[in-house]
Amino acid sequence: MSKVGFYLLLLVLAPVAAVIIITPMDSQKQYIFGLISIGMMFLLGFSKSRKVTVVMVLLSALMSSRYIWWRTTETLHFNSEIEAIMGIGLYLAELYVWVILLLGFLQTIWPLKRTIEPLPDDTSLWPTVDIYVPTYNESLEVVCDTVLAAQCIDYPRDKLKIYLLDDGKRSEFAVFAADVGIGYITRDDNRHAKAGNLNHAMKITKGELICVFDCDHVATRTFLQATVGPFLKDVRLALLQTPHYFYSPDPFERNLRAARNIPNEGALFYGPVQQGNDNWNATFFCGSCAVIRRSALEQIGGFAVETVTEDAHTALKMQRLGWGSAFLSIPLAAGLATERLGLHIIQRNRWARGMTQIFRVDNPLLGRGLKWQQRLCYLNAMLHFQFALPRVAFLTAPLAYLLFNLNIIHSLAPLIFAYVLPHLVMSLYVNSRMNGRFRYTFWGEIYETVMCFHLVIPTVLTMLSPKHGKFNVTDKGGVLDQGFFDFHIARPHVIVALLLSVSIVAGIVRAVMHDYFGVDPYVIALNVGWAAFSLIILMAAIAVARETRQVRKTIRIEVQIPAIIHYASGISLRTMTSDMSMGGTLLDAPEGHHESDEIEEIDLLLKSGTITIPVSKISADEKCIRLSFGAMPLSRRRELVRVVLARADAWIQPEYKKDNPLVSLGTIVRTVFELFWLTWKDRQAKRRRAAQRAAAKEDSAA
Repeated sequence: MSKVGFYLLLLVLAPVAAVIIITPMDSQKQYIFGLISIGMMFLLGFSKSRKVTVVMVLLSALMSSRYIWWRTTETLHFNSEIEAIMGIGLYLAELYVWVILLLGFLQTIWPLKRTIEPLPDDTSLWPTVDIYVPTYNESLEVVCDTVLAAQCIDYPRDKLKIYLLDDGKRSEFAVFAADVGIGYITRDDNRHAKAGNLNHAMKITKGELICVFDCDHVATRTFLQATVGPFLKDVRLALLQTPHYFYSPDPFERNLRAARNIPNEGALFYGPVQQGNDNWNATFFCGSCAVIRRSALEQIGGFAVETVTEDAHTALKMQRLGWGSAFLSIPLAAGLATERLGLHIIQRNRWARGMTQIFRVDNPLLGRGLKWQQRLCYLNAMLHFQFALPRVAFLTAPLAYLLFNLNIIHSLAPLIFAYVLPHLVMSLYVNSRMNGRFRYTFWGEIYETVMCFHLVIPTVLTMLSPKHGKFNVTDKGGVLDQGFFDFHIARPHVIVALLLSVSIVAGIVRAVMHDYFGVDPYVIALNVGWAAFSLIILMAAIAVARETRQVRKTIRIEVQIPAIIHYASGISLRTMTSDMSMGGTLLDAPEGHHESDEIEEIDLLLKSGTITIPVSKISADEKCIRLSFGAMPLSRRRELVRVVLARADAWIQPEYKKDNPLVSLGTIVRTVFELFWLTWKDRQAKRRRAAQRAAAKEDSAA
């Protein structure tokens, strides 16, 4: 369809849409209309066609817009100032969600799924590439493997240079860089943090393309061969971003059993959102695992320094000048996730402040150079990080009526339900259909609830004062010897959860005695249901604060490689690895192995040759042998990195199962019950330990 035909169709359909949105109905008619609409949605859902998905998106958008129109025109009547303040606050929160819903539909309705653009056979045509590994306060143990993985990348040696950008000015990093044969760059100050570090390196290096890896991101051998091709095909391409994949569990995956079998928090962004951005030439630079054209960076004056999210702002500046961007949805590098919930929130705090700063200092809705689709994609990203206040409003809104008898929605319960039911059901169903393999239903509420109380003040202050705050580095590579409950993080969640629990009890009492209290039991039921759902989400968020032990410094990855075990007795036996890490391996016990046998070293048999690694035995049984690696030279560690972390297919994962909203909700409820069960078990264990200590004291006294 041509642009003219498309706009003519919109002109014809706009009056029909307006009639659907603004036509008033009583509760009975609205129920019938809503149920018919839901039924149509479910019938359309049997088709897998992308065009049918577009129709479903339009139907959902119309129903949600109808709900917002009804809220705007029929429900904003209040009996007191406090009701007006709380009621308008809730309405603004719903208006925010409606805007985010529509922008999200636009952003993800037609994702662009790119494939790898092959490089020409003649390597003399390949561009020169500088790889930057910026670091500030991270340990050499974390940075080492990133550099060694970069050296394993398959690219002509005369066209590839690797630089360690050390803003910490540490002598051991300089020695390491010299030992492995890469460039080492430092500077006199730390002005503009990471962006300043990158800009300083740009003045010293000369590669046509610049590839940036955060110091914990290890690249696969094929990274550049998979990402450089599009720059030769399109001379106006400035940026190609790949996903940030994490091979260590984030706080949700580590602390919640259910979260280990669902898409992680970043899967939605590095899937449909970035693919949707790519369709509109609005791909965001994410600070790492990306290739950027030097000339485009030079045209905008280098990496952006005006905000603490230099990455997204840099992409925005290049796109304003007409440069192209792309997203390749193949994980070609992997990094370390934040180890603890507190660090996770600090990281998200910086992201929220940075996107708010961009909104204030370089608003994409204003200025020249962007198409309207690009402006809306950036607007959605910036508005997303304003979720804190609306989320708090949704969590606490039922308290107004259940505890204080304040009516903040001026309407009868049946009419509220008749309008809100189709809006919620249809939007949840469409989002599940479009993005269900990347974000399970209701889990977004948990992710936002965990952070909302801690982001309210930073986002509000940054909106008022965009220069407020500074860049902070997220610590990586730590361990946690003892599990604990992070009450500092969970305190506001616990307080609101207690208030909601009290309000539910109060609501049930008032519903049972509605004649005495003179209240509408349906209104009570609506608010109790709302409070109960909020309580479930809050309890799941509280469960994330129950930090579990993290004693393993290196993450084990399933990989099967032929190996030879060399015993101290002189015997050698063949076997296979079951999993490996940079610190050790799990081997299948070969026939003839005895648990008491002493092992000195193992050979890993690769196509490129044999790696011999000194080992010490941790444990062994009749099925498997656990070994830890001994000290090894950097050349041998580089080969180990090539085997464990830099394999071309190292991070390719199968798709998750299709989302089922009811199953997803059931999983969250189970998570809440697990929290109570594990808390009870912890208390019992503490009592047993206390009893054992008391008994030991009595024995010693005797």
